[in-house]
Amino acid sequence: MPLARITLGSLAEASQPDGIKAAIAEFISMLIFVFAGQGSGMAFAKLTDGGAATPAGLISASIAHAFALFVAVSVGANISGGHVNPAVTFGAFIGGHISLFRGLVYWIAQLLGSVVACLLLNFATGGLETSAFALSSGVSEWNAVIFEIVMTFGLVYTVYATAVDPKKGDIGTIAPIAIGLIVGANILAGGAFDGASMNPAVSFGPAVVSWTWNSHWVYWLGPLAGAAIAALVYELLFINQSPHDQLPTTDY
Repeated sequence: MPLARITLGSLAEASQPDGIKAAIAEFISMLIFVFAGQGSGMAFAKLTDGGAATPAGLISASIAHAFALFVAVSVGANISGGHVNPAVTFGAFIGGHISLFRGLVYWIAQLLGSVVACLLLNFATGGLETSAFALSSGVSEWNAVIFEIVMTFGLVYTVYATAVDPKKGDIGTIAPIAIGLIVGANILAGGAFDGASMNPAVSFGPAVVSWTWNSHWVYWLGPLAGAAIAALVYELLFINQSPHDQLPTTDY
């Protein structure tokens, strides 16, 4: 049972050299991802003089996030596992692949990376706002929660299938591509409704910099719930491991 493998770890993990390197890697990967993802939206708004959202804008956001996440996961994979998402880290924790304390260190690094990326964008663009995630007209908070659960389920399920599963074989080499593609596809599906976050850190940075917290809880509850469901489903159905066969914490 995956829940039986959950471990707390120790506070010492935060000061161990490999833990520090992993946290730095998560910080840098998140900064790369958010800077490109948020930046693409800001660039589109500038090119259209702040016009209304359009299908072209949604496609550009999807492509930018897919490409940036592919790179962000790739550059962090050999150091931290390339989580680049507190929901992915939570899914790894539920599956017993990372301890609670190490996961919290990842969370702090990921959230800081997102905030710093948004601050850099704000400065580099001469004060343009990094808009917080928001619900579209006619979309309720619970509609958005369902969207986030389903989209993040797809993301974390992909992570498990391509990066965590010990039987992944050669498919593990395309994990960053698959992860980037599912995020891009989900943005095409959900971006017009709630922004398609799938990542609490991606929502957190813009919320901090713009100090806008409307419905912010949606972008935590949905992704964390979707990640937990995906981890449990994949672990219970497709990974048959004893507590002694646990994967290293650096491999998601």
